[in-house]
Amino acid sequence: MFKKILIANRGEIAVRVIRACRELGILSAAVFSEVDRVALHVLMADEVYLIGAAAAAESYLNINKILDVAKRCGADAIHPGYGFLSENAKFAQACAGAGIKFIGPSAASMEAMGSKTRARREMEKAGVPFVPGTSRALESVEQAQDVASNIGYPVMLKAAAGGGGKGMRLLHNAHELQPALEAAQSEAQRAFGDGEVYLEKAILNPRHIEVQVLADEHGNTVYLGERECSIQRRHQKVLEEAPSPLVDTEMRQRIGDVAVRVAKAANYCNAGTVEFLVDAEKDFYFLEMNTRLQVEHPVTELITGLDLVHLQIRIAAGEKLPFRQEDVLIRGHAIECRIYAEDADDNFFPSPGKIETLLTPAGPGIRLDNGVYVGWTVPIDYDPLLAKLIGYGQDRQQAISRLARALPEYFVAGIKTNLGLFSRILADEDFRSGKIDTGYLERLLMSKTGSKGDQAKKEVANIAAIAAAVFTQLDSTSNAAGNGVASKAGTGAADAATAGSSWKRAARTDGLM
Repeated sequence: MFKKILIANRGEIAVRVIRACRELGILSAAVFSEVDRVALHVLMADEVYLIGAAAAAESYLNINKILDVAKRCGADAIHPGYGFLSENAKFAQACAGAGIKFIGPSAASMEAMGSKTRARREMEKAGVPFVPGTSRALESVEQAQDVASNIGYPVMLKAAAGGGGKGMRLLHNAHELQPALEAAQSEAQRAFGDGEVYLEKAILNPRHIEVQVLADEHGNTVYLGERECSIQRRHQKVLEEAPSPLVDTEMRQRIGDVAVRVAKAANYCNAGTVEFLVDAEKDFYFLEMNTRLQVEHPVTELITGLDLVHLQIRIAAGEKLPFRQEDVLIRGHAIECRIYAEDADDNFFPSPGKIETLLTPAGPGIRLDNGVYVGWTVPIDYDPLLAKLIGYGQDRQQAISRLARALPEYFVAGIKTNLGLFSRILADEDFRSGKIDTGYLERLLMSKTGSKGDQAKKEVANIAAIAAAVFTQLDSTSNAAGNGVASKAGTGAADAATAGSSWKRAARTDGLM
């Protein structure tokens, strides 16, 4: 087993890995940028090292600086978390070259699955079902027109190297193709440094279902059930659950077997996720493979009783998987809400600033993977994910009920969050009945809030008002006692507003809006 692991990440996932290291008796080394000097992962790690300025390119994306720290501190391995360098084949190769174990797949596996067109070609060889389209970059408008004509509109243009909706265009007819192709190629080049774009048949309002796989270095590969990830905004996941309300036992085995076939075709090792689109007839098609730990891994942990980060570390250390496929049992239901520092009433605009007050939920069936604390300032430089709130129950209804109970207990002051959105989702009848697809959230946001949604909003507002009153009273009482601590309620709100305004000005100046 490793003696020390360097965590090449920040936020809640860095905290999650630090906890796993501590449970396994492994020392943790954290890296941080200048803006993260007092971040939670820095306060929790056994050792900490400054690696550069706030800009990710100068810190969390700087391979040389991270490897230099790993060598100096004597780390046996590096855990990349998710995002940043987690799916960077050059980083994985550099770790191997430095004699430091990369906790994840090999560089070769990353490269095989990193490009969607390359992955489609590999899956074609393995007999894995995927959406009809091109498996190589489009070379001309004429070629795109021929392919689109053959498979029929609507079609989707996608960036081969990307995700998150970048370089993606939905086309309903041939007149849209030329300008859309040029725009998609340009956007892909800006976002990923690779303008390669391919075309496939559009499956309108599919379900997005992914399968968690684990593979060790001894040839053993298993799947750990599926996750429903259809609730998305602009192709970014917002709420995930496991198991999927669509998938029955027979379908779970079929889609799981295909996911294992995908992993084996890529010579995959460690934790990974195979993503599928599922149409109205419950036919599923390979979409891509994420060669890392997923944000939503907690829902799989709760329904299987397995610790995926522990298993990642043990696999990287050369251990065999301690169970077989037939040993994996699915128990209960789990739902995860991604809590972001963003203003849902202002087109989900990021809301950086100081966290003045923080009340977190607890109780039966509630898990909170958190990366923040009271007094910490959410920076403008990174993804605004604050925490993940997960509800677990014996069945889907109990998981929903527990989350619905926990959300009004969650209160954050000083910044805006998307907490209210989840109360609205959980109260929606279509969600409760499992009638969801990738277009669900956009439809919900376009519709008027129903009576249950209104009630949920009122409950959140009531809790917020009570919390604000209590903290105001406590603050004024402590000041009256002459403890010399001035009230920060007014200045905190002003500072938060100023930070938000500055962020917007900077974003508009940089052409982000």
